[in-house]
Amino acid sequence: MVTSTDHPQNIQEKIILYAIISTWGLWLVGGLYIAGPVLGVALTAIVISNYFIAPGLSEEKRINAPGFLIWLWILGMFALLVILWIGHIDYELGIGATIKSSIGWAKGWALLAMFILAGAVLPIRSALIHRAICRVGKYSLFILPIFLIAPYIGLPQTLWVSPLKILGGSGNEYFAATLYTIEPGVGTARWQFFAPWSPAAGMIALVHFLCALEEKDVKWKMIGLIASLAIMLLSQSRLALVALIIIWPFAFAASRINRPYLWFMAMPILLLLGWFAIDIINLIDSAIQSFSGARADSSRVRAALGRIAVERWQNEAYWFGHAVVERGPHLVEYMPIGSHHSWYGLLFVKGLSGFFALAIPLAASFLFLLYNAHKYHASRLALSMVTLLILYSFGENLEILAYLYWPALILIGKGLMPENNEKAAA
Repeated sequence: MVTSTDHPQNIQEKIILYAIISTWGLWLVGGLYIAGPVLGVALTAIVISNYFIAPGLSEEKRINAPGFLIWLWILGMFALLVILWIGHIDYELGIGATIKSSIGWAKGWALLAMFILAGAVLPIRSALIHRAICRVGKYSLFILPIFLIAPYIGLPQTLWVSPLKILGGSGNEYFAATLYTIEPGVGTARWQFFAPWSPAAGMIALVHFLCALEEKDVKWKMIGLIASLAIMLLSQSRLALVALIIIWPFAFAASRINRPYLWFMAMPILLLLGWFAIDIINLIDSAIQSFSGARADSSRVRAALGRIAVERWQNEAYWFGHAVVERGPHLVEYMPIGSHHSWYGLLFVKGLSGFFALAIPLAASFLFLLYNAHKYHASRLALSMVTLLILYSFGENLEILAYLYWPALILIGKGLMPENNEKAAA
């Protein structure tokens, strides 16, 4: 029997449901990169229209005004646009470059505020998102064998690059239907599924895993968990595996911070940690070395990109950055300076001002959710998602992938205004 979580109750739930379950279809036609921003604009338009027609609605049908933290996200992301304009003026880049960069902002940083706002004020059921993601997991399990056998039966790495690329203005990887890639220097296959690169697939799989954990139906839960774990492992993302070990236990502990038994359980663990501190430090150091050595070339390039970004930020554009992304030298294989790291990228492109425009709402949200995780179930799940964003901010550029992990942003918005959601024992 089909449950109510498969049936949207309003226009925003309907477009969210169809956007999620259409993931593989959109990937095939190269439409994911376009669908994310379109959905963000559509949900924002619904929010604004609801405020305009509010006087004609009954009290129970009116949506709530955004809370302080929601406004903090809106102001922070808008500040990044203003900082971008200042940088373009400083470097006299011209109106054409400014318009192009502003469109890039609208497809990236603006989405963080749009989806968080929608999740906070619109009636959107978390259960509908969880079920939709588990349904995507079902489709993933059906087509997974095709990806697995593709490199061994001679199928091309990339099926095609969608002509929709002309609408996006970004690299081919955002519009390509790629079955697999070959790891440089190793020669083994690696999969990225519907993400533009493999580590990004690991990140999205982790979002799906956290959502599948919340699914109430055991059958759908298992489908969602198995599918997300399979994608995570096949993406061979080191950060995804580390985050998987950290995030859920951390959120679970935070949700029970007021339970006396947790403190009693923690005391012997802390005591043991103190006794074996030196051994643990050596073990962590060894793990870090192994982590970096797993893909030594990748780690070397990432470290060099970070050093170049910081040095040029400090010496050339301290407050408002360089305004645009620049290609690095041969040393970093001509990759964009500040890529693979949100904070280095912000410092290089938008300076210290841009760094704080993201850091302030992100840190404030983390502290708020940490405090409320034991009171509200929505805040506990949102804490998991914010922790995920924090961890991935050190390995990815968050704005570039917002078009894929937007369900996490909606759930963060719900957790930041938990009074709009059901109270539940965490």
